[in-house]
Amino acid sequence: MTTVNNFNQTLRILLLFVLVFGILYLGAPVFIPLTFGAILAMLLLPVCHWLQRRGVNNGIASLLSVICLLLLISGVIFLLETQLSDLLQDLSKIEKRVASLIEGVKSYIQNSFGISKAEQQKMIKEQQGGGMERVTGLITTLVGSFAGILIDAILVLVYTFLFIYFRAHFKAFILRLLSRSNRETAKDVLQNASSVTQSYLGGLGLMIVMLWVMYGIGFSIVGVKNAIFFAILCGILELVPFAGNVTGTSITVLMSLAQGGDSGTIAGILITYGCVQLLQTYILEPLVVGDRLNINPVFTILIIVVGEEVWGIAGMVVAVPLLGIFKIVCDNCEPLNDIGFLIGPPREKKSDEGNFLTRLFKKSS
Repeated sequence: MTTVNNFNQTLRILLLFVLVFGILYLGAPVFIPLTFGAILAMLLLPVCHWLQRRGVNNGIASLLSVICLLLLISGVIFLLETQLSDLLQDLSKIEKRVASLIEGVKSYIQNSFGISKAEQQKMIKEQQGGGMERVTGLITTLVGSFAGILIDAILVLVYTFLFIYFRAHFKAFILRLLSRSNRETAKDVLQNASSVTQSYLGGLGLMIVMLWVMYGIGFSIVGVKNAIFFAILCGILELVPFAGNVTGTSITVLMSLAQGGDSGTIAGILITYGCVQLLQTYILEPLVVGDRLNINPVFTILIIVVGEEVWGIAGMVVAVPLLGIFKIVCDNCEPLNDIGFLIGPPREKKSDEGNFLTRLFKKSS
């Protein structure tokens, strides 16, 4: 009888997961900005608390926290724009280099497969039938995508402010849903979820800045043009776990080829990537990000794949912190303890808890 009950309970949990992921997939336009707003609100809570301890009221402190986030994003965009302007000045040279590379590919195809350049050009033109219609459709899609991103960005900022401002109200609502005996546990879960999110994302942000410095130095030494731009790009793409750093390095290699880089430059880029990855894996991540999430690597990869299927790139960015929050819930909810154990064994208490960023913040406050 006990076995049957356990099976039924497991089945109900699995059905609940399917239902939740189905709702998240269908409601992506609503839930993506909402989720980013909630995560950013948790990240900015220490800033808001710091301001309130200095006599600033909740509304102004919440607004200033969002403004700090905007200033940070604006600074990164300014850096990228400055570097991008230098890159655009070399656009004519890049076009000539790309044309030369394409001509080399055509010659290789002609020599290897016997397809003349004229036939290759004819095949390309056939594939480009309705070219103007495709270009018009592409421009329309890009404009629509930009408008959608702008609206989502505004929504995220509004949600972030509202989540910070009404955090006590939302917390009280969650506690009202539970019995009195479970409220203390719920408070611990909410506190731990917020702490883990702040620790992970704050450490990730600090690590990205360090990656900018290391990639910038490495790319400059090996002779990459616009090295700072590509260093910033590689660091920002680190927000997408696993795929981001490979994508950033691949873009750097391709652009270096287009800008006339030789084999030595390409080898230097790959060596820089390898050295940075070693430093990141064995020094930066343990020191700065730490093991606060304590998630099995198998489930880290799995949740990133699932996140990409459900919400695309946005899902890949938020998947890991959301899984960390879910694990905290599982560790504190008895029916879900086994799932929490499967995702990652419960974290053992350490005398020096938290990562470098958390310890530094505690000292400063």
